[in-house]
Amino acid sequence: MPVDDIRSHLGLRPVINVSGTMTSLGASIVVPAAVGAVSGILTEFVEMADLHRKASAVIAELTGAEAGFITASCSAAISLTVAASMTGPDLAAVERLPDAAGLKDEVVIQAGHMVSYGAPIEQAIRLAGAKVVPVGQATSASAYQLAGAITVRTAAALYVVSHHVVEYGQIPLEIFVQGAHARGIPVIVDAASEYDLTGFLASGADLVLYSGHKFLGGPTSGIVAGSKARVRDVYLQNRGIGRGMKVGKEGIVGTLAALQAWKTRDHDGIRARERRALACWAQALEGRPGVTAAIVPDPTGNPLDRLKVSVDAAEARITAWDLADRLATGNQPVIVRDHEVEHGYFLLDPCNLHPDEEFVVAARLAEELDVARKSNAIIATPLNERLMAREAAILNWPD
Repeated sequence: MPVDDIRSHLGLRPVINVSGTMTSLGASIVVPAAVGAVSGILTEFVEMADLHRKASAVIAELTGAEAGFITASCSAAISLTVAASMTGPDLAAVERLPDAAGLKDEVVIQAGHMVSYGAPIEQAIRLAGAKVVPVGQATSASAYQLAGAITVRTAAALYVVSHHVVEYGQIPLEIFVQGAHARGIPVIVDAASEYDLTGFLASGADLVLYSGHKFLGGPTSGIVAGSKARVRDVYLQNRGIGRGMKVGKEGIVGTLAALQAWKTRDHDGIRARERRALACWAQALEGRPGVTAAIVPDPTGNPLDRLKVSVDAAEARITAWDLADRLATGNQPVIVRDHEVEHGYFLLDPCNLHPDEEFVVAARLAEELDVARKSNAIIATPLNERLMAREAAILNWPD
């Protein structure tokens, strides 16, 4: 760890993130242009409405939308776009929310899209005063079920693009849009972790939501893109429930800088660097008893591959979850992507590495696997015990 690493001054662990653009780890490495922009605006005053207009123009340029708006987070963007779909430009209604009396107050969403990104997506809807109406079942949804869920009280339809959603049996976006639009219902697409800044609007979505602090590399923020009228209605929520979710000047300027940097980013160079990291890890695991490494594509189609590390506990003498947990300990903690570790594997994501950190990850993998091979017994914490320990840890804060 560099001697000037701020984490050491704060008493924080110097985490190496191979989990991905996770909010729980700080999302991503902020690009230099955004760091400079944030620093430059912090000591200055601006007219916030005018700053939002400047950001809107850049969002429109990059997404093909008519307008855009920067929010405090993508979760806030969900609440604000739902609220806007309920109130329109009615300022009195904006001030009444979350009291939705007299307003269309239902939001339809596929049951397989009702996920948690650290909090339930349904809660982001309910914060606006809206009611959640599930479409279909968790593993199956059809166009007729969408049509049946839409009523005279429906304000919006929410579609989620995420690795968290059920990956089969769902209504494709184009059919979802057609079904909603046939009944005059606007479609909001939550595309928080997506590279594609144009495709969802091109597919007919009315409002598309992105994270400004994940792949874009800006400070914590959300981005709304859509028509001028609908984006204006989202902006108006700053006079209501949006006040408690307001984004500061630093968030807007930093995200604006990240958006502008996106236009000149060396995407091919970044992919090449990521492939080198994947090759490094695959080589480190080659020939390891009970360990299989395979490069797999991103499930939502982002131009990103990860290394899937499958662990046969009987041969490797350690379970996949114990290996993940041991990597996360010590002086060089490595945090892997372990959302599905109960299936005997975890993923290594190369998109948030500082230079040469891939070699530290490879060394830590070798170190923990060597220790496991020398163990007299298989290192196998009961999965239920691990789950309950993690749940208990949530309540331990701030100890």
